[in-house]
Amino acid sequence: MLTKPGMVFVVEDDDSFREALGRLLRSAGLQVKLLSSAQDFLIQDVPDAPCCLVLDVKLPGLSGLDFQSELAEANIEIPIIFMTGHGTIPMTVQAMKAGALEFLTKPFRDDQLIKAIELALERDRNRLEGEKVVSALQTRFDTLTAREQEIMSFVTAGLLNKQIAAQMGISEKTVKVHRGNVTRKMGVRSVAELVRMADALGIRRVKP
Repeated sequence: MLTKPGMVFVVEDDDSFREALGRLLRSAGLQVKLLSSAQDFLIQDVPDAPCCLVLDVKLPGLSGLDFQSELAEANIEIPIIFMTGHGTIPMTVQAMKAGALEFLTKPFRDDQLIKAIELALERDRNRLEGEKVVSALQTRFDTLTAREQEIMSFVTAGLLNKQIAAQMGISEKTVKVHRGNVTRKMGVRSVAELVRMADALGIRRVKP
């Protein structure tokens, strides 16, 4: 059982099976939303908390696999656990290649589903925590002046102060001043730490 319950969206068109899944997951301490179609999910407010999607492959209207593709195109990141009563190897391969976490064939054991959900929620929790870290770094980075941002990119590319000065057409002393500001505003104690931040922000340039 999870110590920090997450939200599990169950999309299943069979009413009795959907309700049975709801009872099972609630008994495991999970928050659950039961839906009968992919369209029903699209009108939900997805909380800013760990979530996952337990999705039947064959649904009325938009199929589970097509829905997976639509979510990817819309950049909606949510771990997906597929379930089906008529799975095929090509279907499983397609789902897993597209990023599905698990593909369960009915009837499956309760513990199989619970284990898959625990993994999915942990993965989504890590994703959310990573996004918060990057957001905090971006906030710090945005406090830098344009010149300080440029100097940070040169520093994290491995250039020395005199090389940065030559690249920017400024004095080495000026570089040192701006570099000091970067260190203070970004809250780092080493170049290695600054490099990790630049990588997280996706701003590190190749050494010229």
